[in-house]
Order: sequence, then C-alpha cells, then structure tokens
Amino acid sequence: MSDQQTVSFGYEDVSPTEKTERVRGVFSNVASRYDLMNDAMSGGMHRLWKDRFVRRVKPRSGEQILDMAGGTGDIAFRMAPSGAAITVADINPEMLGVGMKRAQERGLTGLVWTEANAETLAFPDKFFDAYTIAFGIRNVTDIPKALREAHRVLRRGGRFFCLEFSTTTWPGFGEVYDAYSHKVVPQLGKLLANDPDSYRYLIESIRRFPDMPAFQRMIGEAGFVRTHVEPMLGGLVAIHSGWKI
Repeated sequence: MSDQQTVSFGYEDVSPTEKTERVRGVFSNVASRYDLMNDAMSGGMHRLWKDRFVRRVKPRSGEQILDMAGGTGDIAFRMAPSGAAITVADINPEMLGVGMKRAQERGLTGLVWTEANAETLAFPDKFFDAYTIAFGIRNVTDIPKALREAHRVLRRGGRFFCLEFSTTTWPGFGEVYDAYSHKVVPQLGKLLANDPDSYRYLIESIRRFPDMPAFQRMIGEAGFVRTHVEPMLGGLVAIHSGWKI
C-alpha cells in the first residue's frame, strides 16, 4: 500500500485505502455501462484512440502481453488477432465479468483473465514482452509503485504503453472540454445510467492526473528508458511509452 498519507480521489484528498475502495466502487457501478461511459467522456472517439494505441504496441505472435486495468477487454480484443498470448488483469471483478462475457460472445477463448492490483502483481519478474494499460493508470492509488511493478514484470527489451487522458495544450480547447466534461458528462451519467457521482469522479480524476511531461518523468523514474509521449487533440489524451533494458 502507498506510504502517502493522502491521495486524490477526484477533487477530494483521501487515505490510500479509501481511494482503493472507492475506485473499486465506481467501476463496479459503471462496469455494465462501460462503452456508454467512454462515449460520454470522449464523444465516441475512444474507439479510434484505442485502435491507434494498439497499432503503436505492435503485438506479435508468440509474445506474452499483460493488459492491466483491461477488464472489459477493449484493448485485448484488438490485440488478439496478432496471435500474442494476452493476460487481461483488473482489480475489479465486475469489469472482468463484463469482459469475459463479451469474449464469449465474440468466440474468443484464448485470453487469460485474472483479478489483480497493479501495485502488487503476482506475476514473476521478467515474464512479459509488453505491458499495456488504457484509461486505468489515473485510478491507481500509488502510480509510481504500479509503474515499478510494470517494469519488474517486463523482460529486457520489453515495452510499456499507456493510453490516458491528459491536459490539452491547444488554446481554448481545454476550456471547452472542461465545460463539457464538468457540466455535461455528470448529467449524461444521471440521465443514461442514473449515476452522476461516478461520472463526476472520472472527470475530476482526469484533472488531478499529472500533465504529459510530469507523467513522462514518472515513467523514467520507474526505470524505463527511451520514454516518449504522443499527444492527441493537443494532449487531451496521450500515448506514453517506455522500454526496459
């Protein structure tokens, strides 16, 4: 568990234990409406971003890949045609349940599903060729610890890829998205899912997440080299990457 006294839960500062429990509750609430949630937060563009993300990962046949916080399968389903051996890990069993059901509907039987905390992975050292996490790192209680765990479980030459909301640098666009996200998204959550609070947290968590240069430094501090950030929409969302040597 984090040695920090408080961490952010949206705009609140709470204990690490409370954040872990409350984040678990948020995703239990939204699991069955995961696509709806992402559509509301991205205007439907999350599908294009995930496609681009997987193209950057370049999964290959025979590789071992860990998709962390990937419970509903969105990234794993995109990587599966490559022939890579994919382990889908998520701290939330409800999210994993949605993913397993979706995999069954698609006839995908080769994925491994496991409940896991990104900060305390049970996998051995140097086991995976790639580690992916999409729209999950900002919900981790102790992000530096999770990044160190990602580094630990990767083989030498292994690659880390993270897709996450960030802070756009386009003049004026940030203000427009802020207004949309803070005013419209919770109302959509109330109207479509009867759950404005979970949607409000998810938006607030974006605002509390480190900006692109700060998060890139954190990846480097975890031991990764050749760190890189690829902004989209000026950094509203970004693909961060790094390599283990």
